[in-house]
Amino acid sequence: MFKIPLADLKQKILSTGKITQEELELRIKAKINDLSGLISEEGASHIIANELGIPLVDPQKERLKIKEIYPGMRQVSTVGKVLRKFDVNTFKKEEREGKVCSLIIGDETGSIRLVLWNEQVDLVSTVNEDDIVLVKDAYVRENRGGKEIHLGKLGELAINPEGETVSNVRAAMLQERKQIQELQGGEEQVELLGTVVQVFDPRFFQRAAAEGKPAETSYVLNLVLDDGTGTIRTVFWKQQVHHLLGKSEEEMLPFKENMAAFEDVKTDLLGEQLKLTGRVKKDDYFNRLELHVRFVEKAKPEEELARLEQNTSMVE
Repeated sequence: MFKIPLADLKQKILSTGKITQEELELRIKAKINDLSGLISEEGASHIIANELGIPLVDPQKERLKIKEIYPGMRQVSTVGKVLRKFDVNTFKKEEREGKVCSLIIGDETGSIRLVLWNEQVDLVSTVNEDDIVLVKDAYVRENRGGKEIHLGKLGELAINPEGETVSNVRAAMLQERKQIQELQGGEEQVELLGTVVQVFDPRFFQRAAAEGKPAETSYVLNLVLDDGTGTIRTVFWKQQVHHLLGKSEEEMLPFKENMAAFEDVKTDLLGEQLKLTGRVKKDDYFNRLELHVRFVEKAKPEEELARLEQNTSMVE
């Protein structure tokens, strides 16, 4: 069974006109009672959709929009624009070593993470943000409440295929604005707004060479963010460093040999207000929380003022 959010399930059922909202709610409660509370509202909604002959997904549709993709699906094909490209990570599992990397792709209905493993990682070595990718025969998994497309052994990935375009991309992912004092560790897609109060020197390191390719220089930058309720160390890996500083790889590499030249960059960052989205992790060695940044942008006063006014009106 596909894991379709309850709100989407109800909307799909109601959009057919076969049942009213009041009738649907009553039937969901009755179904749960009939089964002694052993199913959820989602499970009851699936059963009701089946009883009414309502298909929740179109089995004949060859290509899905991102909003139509749900965990549990297989042989999924979709097309999207690359919104973010993350660094390649290496890992060890028992006696084996592997590689994993991911992209965030989007269309006019939403965005989703695309995950590639091992030899598939080389497929995206030439991919850049704003490129168009066509994914074929992938499968979908749930990860920490979100959904991910995995290419799998039978999947295919085409980069900038002829005739494929994506416009009006809806890049926003589900995220929750939090204060630093609220963080516990393990949160996904958390959004923080704060001021840069400390910047550390970037650290450069060599990534293991892929087969037939030379080793690659990468880097990571840490800074401390203060939002008035607390401070947190934030971690920017290679691609996010580019977004934070507005510098290319060619502009970053000279700092490796001349770290003193980075002092002006650090000075410019101090006092900047940033809006960051990422995953909160617990660093057990230092016993502290860290935000591993996935999206970074400078705070826009007009947006924050509108947000504040909206929150105030809701309270009133």
